[in-house]
Amino acid sequence: MQAAANIVQSQLGKLPTVVQPEYKHRQDGSTMKALAWFGATDVRVIDAPIPDITEPDDVIVKVTGTTICGSDLHLYHGEIMALQKGDILGHEFMGVIDRIGPNVKNFTIGQRVVASFQIACGKCRYCKEGLSSFCDNTNNSTLQNYMYGTRDAGFFGYSHFTGGFPGGQAEYVRVPLGEVNLLAIPNDVSDEEALYLSDVLPTSYHCVVDTGVQEGDTVGIWGLGPIGQCCSRWAKLKGASRIIAIDHVPERLQRAKEQGCEVIDFSMVKDVSQKVHEMVPGGLDVALDCGTFHEPKSLLHKGMKMLMLETDVPETANEMIMSVRKMGRCGLIAAYAGFTNGFNIGALMEKGVRFIGNGQAPVHKYWKEILNDYIMTGKFDPKFMISHRAPLEDMAKLYAAFDKRKGGVEKVFVETRFSSPPSDGAPKLSRVDDWAR
Repeated sequence: MQAAANIVQSQLGKLPTVVQPEYKHRQDGSTMKALAWFGATDVRVIDAPIPDITEPDDVIVKVTGTTICGSDLHLYHGEIMALQKGDILGHEFMGVIDRIGPNVKNFTIGQRVVASFQIACGKCRYCKEGLSSFCDNTNNSTLQNYMYGTRDAGFFGYSHFTGGFPGGQAEYVRVPLGEVNLLAIPNDVSDEEALYLSDVLPTSYHCVVDTGVQEGDTVGIWGLGPIGQCCSRWAKLKGASRIIAIDHVPERLQRAKEQGCEVIDFSMVKDVSQKVHEMVPGGLDVALDCGTFHEPKSLLHKGMKMLMLETDVPETANEMIMSVRKMGRCGLIAAYAGFTNGFNIGALMEKGVRFIGNGQAPVHKYWKEILNDYIMTGKFDPKFMISHRAPLEDMAKLYAAFDKRKGGVEKVFVETRFSSPPSDGAPKLSRVDDWAR
């Protein structure tokens, strides 16, 4: 698939953008550690050239914290198109400013910052509304434009389908348009609190807000990884009266119970929608898909995926449509990429379901609000989801362990040689080999 996608994109050419993904190397030839993709389930920590200022609005960030995301597993399995061997992965990172371009006036060297996973221009109609993930001017992918009719912003470390920008699972990252795509972090906010402003916190918040969770709603959440767990907390803060949490991983279900959620283990239930209606007569007000498309449940969809008759599966979407009340709302924040078979469009229409593709979360719309109103006030402590702390050198092993959910791994704080010691209440450093057996 990768070879075909890259050939098609090469034939289609590149769309014009205001930034370029390629970066200049340091003149002294110095190198850094970085995690790179070489094929399905083949990722490696390599020595890569350290980036230098390439365009006048660039900022070079020396990474003090990065992580692995559930959506990175789609890259790991080669399910996202237009990956190329040697691509540096990772879209969530923070650090200190190492170098600045001549146009950068609002940041100084040594300042602590977090990056958004998207690269926005700051000037197009979407950026002016804070919808940074929908920026028109930073993703050169003709293939995405052909498949979707439009294209997202460029993303760090997420294939040439999203612009081909080297990612943040590295010791240094070039951030194009740094004044737009970096947020300054106050000294009294720890790295473990700040890092997840890059993606998981705005993504989960966007899912809840965009799908319209309101006071008194009964909300169902499919998938209890970090996004789902955060969504349950945001939903409560928005006034949800009940939360039905659906997964099959015992540790996740137990954590949800401890947070006051009612739970359904889908591996023990023949019909999830029927079970929901038993618990909530008439159906849910809101259903949120916080799961993944690469794990089909049924043999039918496993077969169709294996034969490449579909890229994504509709099982969660169909369960949500069946589980909500008439005129209920369904929100998709899970990463879907292409096409599916057997989508229940009839029930969608007849029930009047509001089926909302939340889109890639516009980080810039929310990150200041989350930082100032929730993290700094103590209303939301992101450290609850950090299960492990590991060194960048273990990143390839971490992908394999994360894929298999070994050792109860959830969200991981990945440190570099530039990181500060763990803050109070955060996990201490451990090696993947010690817990992923």
